[in-house]
Amino acid sequence: MKRFIWYWLPVLLVAGGIFYSSATPYKQQDMRPTLSQFLNHEKIASIFSSVSFQYAGSEVSVEALGAAGFVEFFIRKCAHFSVYFLLGFLLFRVLRFYFSKGKTALFSFVLTVAYAASDEIHQHFTSGRSPHVEDVMIDACGGTVGILIAFLLYRRYFRSNP
Repeated sequence: MKRFIWYWLPVLLVAGGIFYSSATPYKQQDMRPTLSQFLNHEKIASIFSSVSFQYAGSEVSVEALGAAGFVEFFIRKCAHFSVYFLLGFLLFRVLRFYFSKGKTALFSFVLTVAYAASDEIHQHFTSGRSPHVEDVMIDACGGTVGILIAFLLYRRYFRSNP
């Protein structure tokens, strides 16, 4: 029971938080109105006016999205990276009880990417949300960094203690 509470429960809570977020329509998550109140639109436009790129078939720029939409885009992508960083780290942390270090890292990665892909499919059925392969790639990068840090920490500091 202790192992479940300390090791599996955090994984389930993070996965549940991801699922809940994906099930929430975009209109309820839209940060642009709040960001608009606090951003200096002219300053953001002047600093980032030359930044323009394609993401999932759409242009990302201050001109295309407005200052608030531009900032929101990066907040959302950082959230993708961060939450999957945490999921990958936590999966490595629990799976090390069941597998060797190499297999733990591999299974943690496979589960993280599989969950990211299933999350994007889930978003397809949520109002105002759409699935993007690019988001799965960001999630996979976050998960990989989390797994790598967990691998290094457990190798160096927690050799004898779980």
